[in-house]
Amino acid sequence: MAKYAEMTKEQLQEEHKHLLGAYNELKAKGLQLDMSRGKPSTEQLNLSDEMLTNIPTLNDVFAESGLDTRNYGVLDGLPECRRFFADLLEVPYKNIIIGGNASLRVMFDYITQCLMPNALDNGWLASGKPVKFLCPCPGYDRHFAILEYYGVEMLPIDMEDDGPNIAQITEAIKDEQVKGMFCVPKYSNPTGCTYSDEKVKAIAAIKPAADNFRVIWDNAYLVHDLVEPEDGDKLLNIFPEAIKNGNEDLFFEVCSTSKVTFSGAGISAIAASEKNIEAIKARMSKQFISNDKINQLRHIRFLKDVPTLMAHMAKHREILAPKFQAVDEKFTEGFSACGIAKWTKPKGGYFINLDVMEGTAKRTVSLCKEAGVVLTGAGAPFPYGKDPKDCNIRVAPSYPPVEELKTCADILVISAKLAACEKLLEK
Repeated sequence: MAKYAEMTKEQLQEEHKHLLGAYNELKAKGLQLDMSRGKPSTEQLNLSDEMLTNIPTLNDVFAESGLDTRNYGVLDGLPECRRFFADLLEVPYKNIIIGGNASLRVMFDYITQCLMPNALDNGWLASGKPVKFLCPCPGYDRHFAILEYYGVEMLPIDMEDDGPNIAQITEAIKDEQVKGMFCVPKYSNPTGCTYSDEKVKAIAAIKPAADNFRVIWDNAYLVHDLVEPEDGDKLLNIFPEAIKNGNEDLFFEVCSTSKVTFSGAGISAIAASEKNIEAIKARMSKQFISNDKINQLRHIRFLKDVPTLMAHMAKHREILAPKFQAVDEKFTEGFSACGIAKWTKPKGGYFINLDVMEGTAKRTVSLCKEAGVVLTGAGAPFPYGKDPKDCNIRVAPSYPPVEELKTCADILVISAKLAACEKLLEK
């Protein structure tokens, strides 16, 4: 088969006719398949069922120190949980706070805190001028949703193969109304890239005009390898590099067990400088008395330590890796000859980033929906949902079984080809 761009109009019309027949056959099956979010599958959730029974009696509700986890207290989290995350993130124990059930809530709370007058030198709104935020993209749509909710102006930063464009960041932070940046530094959502050492060092050394600038370092996929960890991507620890540059106060790192144990019933952790930890605790002390320590106890009894965590994640990898492989094989089979798409082959994380022909992503997603496959909306990985090239589609292989995934991928491939033929025939 010739590449679509090289076909004559007659060849494109014939290809479109052939594709439409195959598409209608699949559409007639009345499928209801969902690849819209990076959710763990039921099989993955089952891996953590021991947590439902590891506090079997009232005599078992006591933490390592003897604390009754049913009661108030310990605002910053059980010491054994803080040690666990300190080991995982390779930061001092004093720089860790245990948060609630998900890191997304922690990030929302932190953005809220930064906007308020009692934090960060009277907060980001003190000047009365619009607050701006840097958004590497394609990126995580829920990050953008937080900023949009508060009316924060989002400035796109190009995501490259090894992290965000540093020259664009350097130029943008000359504006003192630019108050921060979101980053998913390892197996980034949705591209799957990991920031190179050079990019991490450059970000650690930034000199923003705003003296209350903050980088939200969302390390959501730090243990989510799809290959053996020794063959996976390595991420340089941001904090030692920031300290070298006197920038430790600029960084707010979060992670959680949402895709490790139970989504929506995990625990999260914050890593930050001592100054930031004190500011966060001051806000937390007004917000609540303590997080769910029973859930913290369940988690630390189950995960125990970092080696136990990594053994647990190997079980996740056995479930996830074949799904990513199945989608990659379908994309290779369907797209290689026609030359209308490229996609990532990540070593970890939860997504495959698919770029189809410019101007066809929305049409592709619409065709998939008509055929019974729900995808994340085209444009979602960009601020305000606006992909300037209309080419990006986030593919989430984690939830459906492998056979369903293959069907989803078949429909996605045919839909992208149909959309490309339509686009080319318009010329």
